Amino acid sequence: MYNNNNSSAPSSSSSSEAGDARSSAFNPCEPLRQPRTSPPVSDCGSGSPVSSNSGHNSSSVADALVKNSKLSAAAAEFIPGGYSSVQDDSYSDGSEGYYAEPSLADFVQDFVSHLNSSPGSFESEIEYITDTLNEWVTTEEILQELVELIYVQSTSIPNFAYTGARLCNHLSRHIRLSPANRNFRNLLLQRCQTEYNQRNQAVQGDPETKKKFHSYVLFLGELYLNLELKSRKGTPGRADVLLGALKELLNTLFSHPDDPNLMCAVKLLKLSGSILDDAWKENGQSDMDELVKKIEEILLDAKCSRDVRQMLLKLVELRSSNWGRVHTAAVSSDATPDNDPNYFMNEPTFYTVDGTPFTAADPEYSEKYQEILDREDYFPDAYEENGNESLCGDEDEMDPEIKEAFEKFCMESDARRKK
Repeated sequence: MYNNNNSSAPSSSSSSEAGDARSSAFNPCEPLRQPRTSPPVSDCGSGSPVSSNSGHNSSSVADALVKNSKLSAAAAEFIPGGYSSVQDDSYSDGSEGYYAEPSLADFVQDFVSHLNSSPGSFESEIEYITDTLNEWVTTEEILQELVELIYVQSTSIPNFAYTGARLCNHLSRHIRLSPANRNFRNLLLQRCQTEYNQRNQAVQGDPETKKKFHSYVLFLGELYLNLELKSRKGTPGRADVLLGALKELLNTLFSHPDDPNLMCAVKLLKLSGSILDDAWKENGQSDMDELVKKIEEILLDAKCSRDVRQMLLKLVELRSSNWGRVHTAAVSSDATPDNDPNYFMNEPTFYTVDGTPFTAADPEYSEKYQEILDREDYFPDAYEENGNESLCGDEDEMDPEIKEAFEKFCMESDARRKK
């Protein structure tokens, strides 16, 4: 609004502030500037007409504004300058839909998250996952991308290494695109080789680098246990190509015996130590003996924490007991109670009337078992016709004497097993 004098200056400071307020609310980015020239406006209150000169000036300014304007009356909508639309980001990839099409990385992340949260669904979901991936993987570049995505997920998500190795084993046999020397398995092994070549730098790196390296080591151990390759006889077998790599990785970890590296080595040997030991012995190699000697040297000289020292001691004990396996187990067809300590391992445990436990290995087994049968004859209603226990009693309750006898039996069993 202007004053009665044909001046371009605002009539008062209050008018200017009101104009600035409207301008700021309309466009928060920057206030509207004052026009350089303004058409004179007659005093509406006086009722005097506008002069011809004033009308000419007003028409000239209006024509100039229309000529320089970028606005169009045919536009679908009016968008102020500086306004950022959410849809601009949605359409930035040129797609026609409001949401962008999901990418291969999105699909891999989705099904990996599902398998990680529900690993028991692997068998029921893997066929759908494989079929969908086969629709995606149409070129070598996409196959390379898929390998990288699954490798990264398998080595970065905690506790996903086992499921990731199973996934890699399945895809290596069921991804249809398989160009010569560029199939899923070969690309995966090449990716692992790249990480293997950087082991000496990674094992001495910062904590984050070490963490990634340790995840890679454990994933490689899972791959050795789960990745199946056809042998010369045509039967599936383990990827023996990884045997030498795992040995060198263990040597690398033991060569830099700080707590994180030693803990990673212990985890790997607990995971695959028995299998590695058997494979090396089958090939006439004493690699596990050499690793145990290194562990013993570390126990004498290295300044590792008490907890890690205990882990190493228990690992040596585990290996000395043949990784917890019984040395003298006989062939199943030749097993007897005298030559196989595991003969009665799967036999059920019974209890006498006073709560004393016994199994088929007990010399008085026949007499004690007959007593149980005789006792059941006195209480025919204790069991239903189909052999299930009746609901007349609380099955969660246990007689104190029986409970004490059961605990004693468990302790004695543990003691015999440790011997």
